[in-house]
Amino acid sequence: MFDLGFGELLVIGIIALIFIGPKDLPGMFRALGKFTAKIRRMAREFQRAMEDAADETGMKETAKDLKNLTSPSKMGLNKLSEAAEKFDKWDPTKPSERAKNIGDETAKLAEERAETVKKARENAESMAKTWKKPDEADAKPPAGDATEGDAPAEASKSESGS
Repeated sequence: MFDLGFGELLVIGIIALIFIGPKDLPGMFRALGKFTAKIRRMAREFQRAMEDAADETGMKETAKDLKNLTSPSKMGLNKLSEAAEKFDKWDPTKPSERAKNIGDETAKLAEERAETVKKARENAESMAKTWKKPDEADAKPPAGDATEGDAPAEASKSESGS
């Protein structure tokens, strides 16, 4: 309870023997034991009273229901994690065993699809390597926006029009 080791208890016992004396020491330890027992009994009774109150109000049942509701298996999260694992292991370049077992034509189609996926992936990777982000200096203003060079031409058009 107080995390006292044997050495610490020995030091306390020696100090108590010096200050209280050998004659009154057994009576003091007896009184200390009774006091400790009384405190523990009161703590047990308090804990039982709290548990009984929780039982009467239905808190234990509510807590049990809440645990069941938030359990991953009840919510289907375990199935979701299994599906995620299967997806991580899935390789689109290889036809599945199920596709192979359906028939030769299906297996052939699955292999063709896998080849198409592989080519598309390679194409996307090569395009990603060659793609360069445009610099802001290279960016041209969108058509229709007035720039400084266009301002005098617009002014001359408006003068001739009036």
